[in-house]
Amino acid sequence: MFIQFSFGRTFTFNQLQTAIAKVDSALVKQGFKKGDVITIFSPNCPEFGVMYLAVTAIGGVVSAVNPLYTPDELAHALNHSESSLLVTSHAFIGVAKKAADQCPNIKEIIVFGQEDRCRPFDSLLDDDMSAFPANVTFDPKEDMAALPYSSGTTGLPKGVMLSHYSILANVEQLSTTGGVEYRPGEETIIGVLPFFHIYGQVVTLLSGLFRGATIVTLPKFDPKLYLDSIVNHKASCLHIVPPIMLFLAKHPMVDQYDLSGVDSALIGAAPIGKEAVAKVEERIGPQLMIRQGFGMTEMSPVTHIMVKGDKQFDKCGALLANTESKYIDLETGDAVGPGVEGEMCVRGPQMMKGYFKNKAATDETIVDGWLHTGDVGYYDDQGHMVITDRLKELIKVKGYQVAPAELEALLVTHPAIQDAAVIGKPDERVGEQPRAYVALKPDKHMTEAEVQEFVSGKVASYKHLTGGVEFRSNIPRSLSGKILRKDLKQEFKK
Repeated sequence: MFIQFSFGRTFTFNQLQTAIAKVDSALVKQGFKKGDVITIFSPNCPEFGVMYLAVTAIGGVVSAVNPLYTPDELAHALNHSESSLLVTSHAFIGVAKKAADQCPNIKEIIVFGQEDRCRPFDSLLDDDMSAFPANVTFDPKEDMAALPYSSGTTGLPKGVMLSHYSILANVEQLSTTGGVEYRPGEETIIGVLPFFHIYGQVVTLLSGLFRGATIVTLPKFDPKLYLDSIVNHKASCLHIVPPIMLFLAKHPMVDQYDLSGVDSALIGAAPIGKEAVAKVEERIGPQLMIRQGFGMTEMSPVTHIMVKGDKQFDKCGALLANTESKYIDLETGDAVGPGVEGEMCVRGPQMMKGYFKNKAATDETIVDGWLHTGDVGYYDDQGHMVITDRLKELIKVKGYQVAPAELEALLVTHPAIQDAAVIGKPDERVGEQPRAYVALKPDKHMTEAEVQEFVSGKVASYKHLTGGVEFRSNIPRSLSGKILRKDLKQEFKK
């Protein structure tokens, strides 16, 4: 079942099935049909899961986006995805309405709660189910189920077309890889990782339901609420990212709680150090099994995971079942053997169909059936994968993707800025922080704070220039005009 910790609302599996049928019937009555796209703009709550499952059950497509988006960012996502309905929560209705005003395709806003000129989600649950479409047919490999957004290896965020087949393949792979025995009906998972993110969406929400777990949804990470929910709901499994791992390893508040009921934890989105792992194991207890996984949105998302008993946290684990990888020389493109660095390419049933309305990016990323990850690394004699570098340009902040090109395009719209480049500054707490290099126009002047304020007013908070701003006479570029980010990163390291 779902449990909403803050408000106490629950759905058992039987209630969830009924709720899905009611929502589907209500959507069909208002003209929703197979292939239509709904955008969910909300923090975690049980209703998020109901809406996600209802939309996909009748052939619709869910595009879930970050509730930290500004109105302009949300409007861009709505227009690009061609969404016809926007689903949000009461706390975010102001941003939702401003965005919807810029989107002629949005027919209605559905709200978790009550709001003027919006349809309450609860009214869908009052439907008599008379219009539930019992005869919807699917082509699982071709029909899209989800449209998350990812920067891929370069450029602006792109819609990733995930089919029913690719998502369910990854759910099945997660249930059969790693030597971990699941306990249907006995597990409780803390759903704190955002469901709009592919990790929370597939690994927590869908995989959790698939294995019969109870999911306790939290709208955001709050230290006390998180620890209280673990204890009060007797959580057995944690899905976490490095900032939460570091909290569990270092924060004194953790010592006030008995977390001995937790017996497994899965960490993803960014690497974690052995020291933090050892400290968490020491604080929670010897029963705790911590595993690290690796993936990307384009792979639904998981490709690698540590098997039971593996303690090599400098590596990302072994391939999931039915997943293949190869490493290719960066110059020749030829496959290389174990211990030799190359770009990792992967393929498997969980691979995306391609990028929505972007054939060029699809053809650049998927070549001869292999998805080029933009990650550089190698595999050892046991098949375990090690990441050593990154070809792709994206910045990872608390597991969220930040596209440098997006911030650079924004910076050069300022009348005083001639050119700009953005890189990721390493940070133990959040992974990376966006850092800008700015070349001003002649006779123009700006301070670091003014540049940061300009950006902060236009993008979500995790995209803010928390890594600082450095002014330069020019931005290093190649002969073809491409920003030489590696040069800037090397300069910063010095």
